[in-house]
Amino acid sequence: MKIAFIGTYPPRECGIGAFTHDLYNSVVNNSIKPDFSNEGFVVAMNDFTNTYKYPNEVKQIIRQERQEDYLQAAKFINHSGADVCVLEHEFGIFGGQSGVYILPLLHRLEIPLVVTLHTILKTPSYSEKAILGAICKMAQKIVVMSHKAIDFLVNIYDVPVDKIEFIDHGVPDIKFDGKQSKKDLKLENKKMLMTFGFVGRNKGIETVIKALPAIVKKHPDVVYMILGKTHPNVLRYSGEEYRIYLMRLIKNLHLEKHVIFLNEFLDVKDLFKYLSAADIYITPYTNKAQITSGTLSYAVGVGSAVVSTPYWHAEELLANGRGKLFDFNDAEALSIIVTDLLDHPDELNMLKNKALEYGEKITWPLTGEKYITLAEQVVEQGINKVEIKDTILDLLIMPPFSLAHINRITDDTGIIQHAKFGIPNLKEGYCLDDNARALLMALMSYRQIKDERALELCPIYLSYIHYMQNNDGTFRNFLSFNRNYLDEVGSEDSFGRTIWALGYLMANAPNDAYYQTGREIFFNAAPHFNKLISIRSIANTIIGLCYYLETNPGDDAMTERLRAMTRKLITHYEKSKSKDWQWFESLLTYDNGILPLSLFHASKYLNDDSVLDVAINSMDFLTSHTLKDNYLSVIGNEKWYKKDEHRSVYAQQPVDAMAMVLMYHQAFLVTKNKEHLKNLYTSFLWFLGENDLRMSLYDFETNGCCDGFESYGVNRNQGAESSLAYLISHLTVLQAYEEFHKHDDSISYVQKTLFETTDA
Repeated sequence: MKIAFIGTYPPRECGIGAFTHDLYNSVVNNSIKPDFSNEGFVVAMNDFTNTYKYPNEVKQIIRQERQEDYLQAAKFINHSGADVCVLEHEFGIFGGQSGVYILPLLHRLEIPLVVTLHTILKTPSYSEKAILGAICKMAQKIVVMSHKAIDFLVNIYDVPVDKIEFIDHGVPDIKFDGKQSKKDLKLENKKMLMTFGFVGRNKGIETVIKALPAIVKKHPDVVYMILGKTHPNVLRYSGEEYRIYLMRLIKNLHLEKHVIFLNEFLDVKDLFKYLSAADIYITPYTNKAQITSGTLSYAVGVGSAVVSTPYWHAEELLANGRGKLFDFNDAEALSIIVTDLLDHPDELNMLKNKALEYGEKITWPLTGEKYITLAEQVVEQGINKVEIKDTILDLLIMPPFSLAHINRITDDTGIIQHAKFGIPNLKEGYCLDDNARALLMALMSYRQIKDERALELCPIYLSYIHYMQNNDGTFRNFLSFNRNYLDEVGSEDSFGRTIWALGYLMANAPNDAYYQTGREIFFNAAPHFNKLISIRSIANTIIGLCYYLETNPGDDAMTERLRAMTRKLITHYEKSKSKDWQWFESLLTYDNGILPLSLFHASKYLNDDSVLDVAINSMDFLTSHTLKDNYLSVIGNEKWYKKDEHRSVYAQQPVDAMAMVLMYHQAFLVTKNKEHLKNLYTSFLWFLGENDLRMSLYDFETNGCCDGFESYGVNRNQGAESSLAYLISHLTVLQAYEEFHKHDDSISYVQKTLFETTDA
């Protein structure tokens, strides 16, 4: 078996790096399982601009903030002959928002994945929870180093318990004689207290220093050694501010002779020599939120008498008499415990013996054996394959339809354009685009699931559209929160989207008042249809015209307008297309799916085979560039995709995914080809995490949709455009599902119930 390891690695000075190094050696050179074929390599994480001279086992390097490195590493691992990949996960060592860059790498792995979690947060941010959840879904097994971690994963992150494996943090199998170590370190006449690890404010070292006067008063031969460098991140942003504070505190308490700073990152052998020389090891961390501590594991493993604050890992590891606990920031309690232990050497030795007894069970060879067994197990099981369902559209994994966020960002004027996270951003006011989309969504919602709240919202959005129409039939777009116009004439795109919504209204009006209002606005705008230049505005208007013709098929004048506008799109296509570029322009930009979508609509009303041919050819071309590797990757608006150049991956936006969902739905209605339903559903899953970042854009807490994702991660603002794009897509899936199963009696009760569920 060959194993690929991903993590930080020496000579980078990092606790995760030390763990990866020890795990690699314990697996590849395991003394307990000598029959294990000794193969493996490391993919090392580099931080910022630092470079390191890595040992030979490091075969690939990922620069933390370089996205292309992650994808290159995935290719390297897949072609390396490795049977399994082991990832050391800590949010801070990977690039992007909360380390999101690791997700595309993991998604592209073609071998089983085992993940060791070094941090599991009890109260994660939205991004942290989403990222860790995605990692856990992709992993065959998840290794944790405390039982509380299992509880967190099951109850906070919804990870199946049978996916989780408990394996203790390994400790080096190194033994030193304590007395000899003291002598070697010139400390034979001292009682030594010790703390080691990266230095930072959360380590609580000042608590030990404040406890020292009382301890020294009883035991004047005590020295306290603080072994470790300042954490690189602390050093980068705060310099040595914390260490200087500690030195001032030492001076104020007249402890200069009793505190030793050793500002080094020691190798394991030297570290264990210091640990064996210590009489008492102290971890005075300042809060409970530490699910795993490598320093604590090392101290117990070497047989130290440990005194610690009751953070999560300490409570668990020091149970059953393996150590003593004192409360956070309680210097007095610490001084009492330490003084008592120094007063009673027998009790001190008992602590050491119990720790050593436990430490012998968690040496790296034993830990390595457990990882080997786990690796063999996941390789035998293989990668979890997603079950292909006969239904094509699986409603069971979709969130319940909810208007909660739309209610939140709608007032009596209209729908607010933007949001700060899930809160309406009143400073940005309203726009015609969003209120037209909102009207379309509300009408679809009432038609599809008879949502009464959606019916109540319709007149709000319709009255906004009416308010924004000029006397000549054009529309303004933007309105401030205090209802002042912000422009004279809006964009052609906003015009086209409004005509689409009005056309849909006339085809699906819930009552005559809405129909008559929509019809009046529509026909006031009609003289401008043939003046449109923007191809997306033309496409949107075509869709609106087609919906109008559903209930007015005898309107020959409107049919001819439809024919003229469709010919404009066809002409753009014919001028731009080439053998390898079947598109309407020399670049792919935004809302691309709207163009083929409009032609699929038009093909129902125009007796012209060329319209359907262009619709299919342009759809296939768009599919070839955006729907591959079994997920949707829409064109990012960072740099678009110019002909004969590289396409932009970021920033991807929900409105583009919506256009794809609608395009495939209409293609299915016209052609009856079930393949389009599969593509529709795949496109919808973009919202739920089947995308380049492997993160859900839908917010299950607010029921809104995030505004897309940038190179750094998800844009957590949840404006109207994004949330409406999600809801329109959701409703389209429901409609497609109903159409697909119209004559199918095999729909399960659960799916029928879900289909009918709404949560306003």
